[in-house]
Amino acid sequence: MRKKQTQKTDSTVKTDGLRIAADRELQRGIAVDKYSRPIQPPKIANGVIPDRDRESVMALDAQSYAVADGMIGGGFPGFSYLANLSTRAEYRAAASAVSVELTRKWIEFVSTTGDESGAEKIKAIEAEFKRLDIRTAVQRAAAQECFFGRAQLYVEIEGDDKELPLILSPNTVRKNSLKRVTPVEAAWTTPATYNSLDPSAKDFYRPTAWFMMGVRVHASRLMTVITREMPDMLKPAYSFSGMSLSQMMEPYVDNWLRTRQSVADLINNFSITALKTSMEQVLQGADDGTNLLARAQLFTATRSNRGLMLLDSEREDLVQQNVPLGGLHELQAQSQEHMCSITRIPAVILTGISPSGLNASSEGEIRVFYDWISAQQESFWRYPLEVILKLVQLSLFGEIDEDVQLKFVPMMQMTDAEIAEIRLKNAQTAIAYIDSGVLDPSEERERLAADVDSGYQGLDVNTAPMGPDLLDEEFLKSDEKA
Repeated sequence: MRKKQTQKTDSTVKTDGLRIAADRELQRGIAVDKYSRPIQPPKIANGVIPDRDRESVMALDAQSYAVADGMIGGGFPGFSYLANLSTRAEYRAAASAVSVELTRKWIEFVSTTGDESGAEKIKAIEAEFKRLDIRTAVQRAAAQECFFGRAQLYVEIEGDDKELPLILSPNTVRKNSLKRVTPVEAAWTTPATYNSLDPSAKDFYRPTAWFMMGVRVHASRLMTVITREMPDMLKPAYSFSGMSLSQMMEPYVDNWLRTRQSVADLINNFSITALKTSMEQVLQGADDGTNLLARAQLFTATRSNRGLMLLDSEREDLVQQNVPLGGLHELQAQSQEHMCSITRIPAVILTGISPSGLNASSEGEIRVFYDWISAQQESFWRYPLEVILKLVQLSLFGEIDEDVQLKFVPMMQMTDAEIAEIRLKNAQTAIAYIDSGVLDPSEERERLAADVDSGYQGLDVNTAPMGPDLLDEEFLKSDEKA
């Protein structure tokens, strides 16, 4: 009885041991979700918040962390992590495509009056925008918004107090006082004050002041652009940045990198040669395998398409295992397209690869992308550019001319032939209206002078052209004098 009991106990121990080992391997095989992050205070770089204000700033965010307590999966990876992602080609290509297209056609200034003074002002404004290099500043800011979820443009005015609001008035912005407009990365700023008590207030979870490397700056002087804004309860955890394009792309980029490497590994090892030979001595432990390895080395050393391999007809056989490679390029292309879908950038723009196949074209996708870029320009970048335009006018002229406006140049531009065709149709329509008495020629002349695309913008509407009858009279008068 004792012997049977001992055997039963040993069997139980072995069974438990196998179960424990199996559970351990199962736990080891569970993949950790790298994209699931806790909601926690962001890591602010040293020197951004003054030491005397650090406790008050962190206390201001405490309520948001308490509400978001227990939420897992929407945490902020941190600016240092996002900066590291920006070194990869996939993230940089997406940010570069968005920022470059935003500023590729850029902007133009128009005057609704169409007079000579307005044209002179526009020339001066264009020169000032070029001196300040506003185009490059906006392009860099747009790239930073893709990398970090927040873009900020700092406006420096000579002699102004950074803590005071920026008021667009000749009394506050003196002539020749606008020094520069520069983008500031999100890692160097953090909110100083904001309203977290009254949800109906205009400044609810919208900072009215920022700390910029220990210096308090009013929000009007540090214009902020966020195209993917976070919910209020997550804003403090994200240091009041939005969801960066890099963080959104990360799962898709990881899938692409894994697929790309797997395809490359499979192509590198798609063919495996197996040599069936005698292995009894090695498996039984009677041989240390030296002779077997020497046989394998001999086979490898003499392997060639032009060589001759001698095999034992009874104990050896040669087998070639080939993995089918059909469809790999489609799987790889599909993984690459997933990155394009999350960025809303056509593959031909993001990767430079044209679509393949009969009658394949990306024209429709490019047009949709340009429409989206135009919507981004109007929704997020018009306001800071209009503020800069007013500051430039105050710095140049000491006043703001509301007749001078800016507009974004259309992404899809018509050819000269298309423009000429439209002008011809407009002219035919105008002639029909004038002949039928609906319009007066002076009204059509005013329309041509005000239309920037008519080819006659700025035409002097006060000087009427001579018609055929007047020209004949002038000719007769000159002939009589002669």
